Amino acid sequence: MGIRNLSALLVLALIIGFSPSTASAQAIYTMDSPAVYLEGLAFDVELSVIGDTLAIGEYQVQGSGAPVGFEQDSDGKWIASNVVVRGGGKQEVTLLRSGVSILKQDTREIPGWLSIIPPILAIVVALIFKRVIPALFLGLWVGAVSVLGFSFQGVFMGLLNTFQHYVLQSFIDGDHAAVILFSCMIGGMVGIISKNGGMQGVVNLIIKWASNTRRGQLATGGLGLAIFFDDYANSLVVGNTMRPVTDRLRISREKLAYIVDSTAAPVACLALVTTWIGYEVGMIGEAVNKIDGLEGSAYAFFLSSIPYSFYPLLAVFFVFLVAATRRDFGPMYQAEVRARTLGQVVSETALIDGEAVESKETRPVEGKPHRAINAIIPVFVLVFGVLVGLWVTGEGDSIKDIIGSSDSFKSLMWASLLGVLAAAVLSSAQRILTVSEVVESWYAGLKGMLFAMIILQLAWALSAITDDLHTASYLVSILGDSLHPGLVPTLVFLLAAATAFSTGSSWGTMGILMPLVIPLTWAVMAGAGMVEAHDYHILYSSISAILAGAVWGDHCSPISDTTILSSMASGCDHIDHVRTQLPYAMLVGGVAVLGGTLPVGFGFPWWASLALGATMLVVFLRYFGKVSDDVPVIVEP
Repeated sequence: MGIRNLSALLVLALIIGFSPSTASAQAIYTMDSPAVYLEGLAFDVELSVIGDTLAIGEYQVQGSGAPVGFEQDSDGKWIASNVVVRGGGKQEVTLLRSGVSILKQDTREIPGWLSIIPPILAIVVALIFKRVIPALFLGLWVGAVSVLGFSFQGVFMGLLNTFQHYVLQSFIDGDHAAVILFSCMIGGMVGIISKNGGMQGVVNLIIKWASNTRRGQLATGGLGLAIFFDDYANSLVVGNTMRPVTDRLRISREKLAYIVDSTAAPVACLALVTTWIGYEVGMIGEAVNKIDGLEGSAYAFFLSSIPYSFYPLLAVFFVFLVAATRRDFGPMYQAEVRARTLGQVVSETALIDGEAVESKETRPVEGKPHRAINAIIPVFVLVFGVLVGLWVTGEGDSIKDIIGSSDSFKSLMWASLLGVLAAAVLSSAQRILTVSEVVESWYAGLKGMLFAMIILQLAWALSAITDDLHTASYLVSILGDSLHPGLVPTLVFLLAAATAFSTGSSWGTMGILMPLVIPLTWAVMAGAGMVEAHDYHILYSSISAILAGAVWGDHCSPISDTTILSSMASGCDHIDHVRTQLPYAMLVGGVAVLGGTLPVGFGFPWWASLALGATMLVVFLRYFGKVSDDVPVIVEP
């Protein structure tokens, strides 16, 4: 009898031990709900479950409204969309398992306008005081305090979190680290080819054709078009390569930075095979696949949207128009006059690492030949290495598929390392530099990147703050979704521009708006009965408006990564670059909207809009632009 009782107890223990309730008690639940939410706006919650066998349909999340179920997205994540919490102040988000509460997290409501204060504050302070790092840090601090709450503890902990959390997270991000590493390596390569006389050899070759300011600017723009495959590589290679040429021709660093910046992202976002295309097409495909009744491949939608990308197309056109006519206006004209008449390619108040840019460590060795091949081969290795890297890391049956799916960061890191090694081997093999001098010149070139890398880290951290504060969601909400279909592309451009300007990220803007705008545009078109093929120009124009607005905001924002890289590679004070480029970007952006995006929304042909926009720019520059004083330039043999 005792043995039977013992057996029964063991069986009962086994049953209890493996019952669902016990398994659930040992399960690990991770619910990612926002620390703050915006007044009147819903948000998403992500759930991770380990050790529980219940299906996704058994879980719900509840705010102050009805429970919301989870769905699995394309990445396999469990997402509950449009969770609503109302009531103000401190609230709770509850995770339900089969209707039973198993986890609660605190959240807090903030007014929507508060979400745009940190980026706006950073931008305004940077423009007024011409000091980017304090401005970015102030924006970060205010944003961190907004997340924690405006109290003495929130102010103090926000200050600590600014560095310990946001800057740290931006630093350890794999893609960010890749950008820093290959930027520093390219800077080091430029230091070596400057020291071994290769850069001077290139200058001597180009100067034979680029013998005046017009040809120097055209040559810079042409090189910007040639390096079309990646905006980062474009900015770094063109800026560093052409800086000695433009300096010799007395072209201001502000003009060089403008040409570099305006032939980087606008070219990379439009070319058929670039590192941007996979991201853009992926975003379009994710949005299009969710729309019933809309058929076609994502790449086909992208190709159809290119003619409607008025700002990128007109921005590139304006670069060559300004270069060919030598006409400028606003602060850029003043910078060009200063460079021509005084020979000062940078302003007296410029804040750049002049020691790293033009130090004795990177000055060509006296008595050694200046062979252009010593610069051309490393740059060729860099460019060819990027293309090969894109091919190796990509997948697909066609070139566009392979490059579109490639790992651009890995390719750039590979290529930058090979470029440095090529420069080092050439310098040592020809006995132009010793191993010690190679290392010193590499380090001297690398130092020129450090100041900009600090700015870049803070800009990335501020972008993370805007994510936590739902800045983009607020910008979407205040513009509304009830309007005439013809106005949608213009509204989308303005929304994308404001988002990119505030966050400093064109890719982030596309990633946020593409899944929102494409279904919204189709819904507005369907509501107006405009879903026939001849009405698709509105959809194409809206897709391109996201891209164009993101690039425009990227050009105008002082916290944009590509704007920072353009300043860095050109050896230009960052605020001087933003201040002189802003009027040009504003002009081209205004023409793109008034002459392109707006009339196209109401059926005006895209080719006629492009012609109209180009004509408007020519007329404006003819009547409002001034030819800089063309002081004769003495070119040393």
